[in-house]
Amino acid sequence: SESVKQANTTGSRRSEGHYINKSLLTLGHVIWKLSEGSRKNIPIEEIQQHIPYRDSKLTRLLQPSLGGNAQISIICNVS
Repeated sequence: SESVKQANTTGSRRSEGHYINKSLLTLGHVIWKLSEGSRKNIPIEEIQQHIPYRDSKLTRLLQPSLGGNAQISIICNVS
């Protein structure tokens, strides 16, 4: 994620950083909701709570991979 103060961004770059942060936050929330069911040994299909896939473009794109029987590897590049 990006910090506005550390990056000293303005205008469109600041807006882009906002959307990146929102997408990463939403991805974390979706993964947390999905893992909550696995901690309780509940299959994904039977989870009764709302999974917020539509809250960002990133989670909308990853919905088939996140919601199915796929194994996912997430690679983060932190500098």
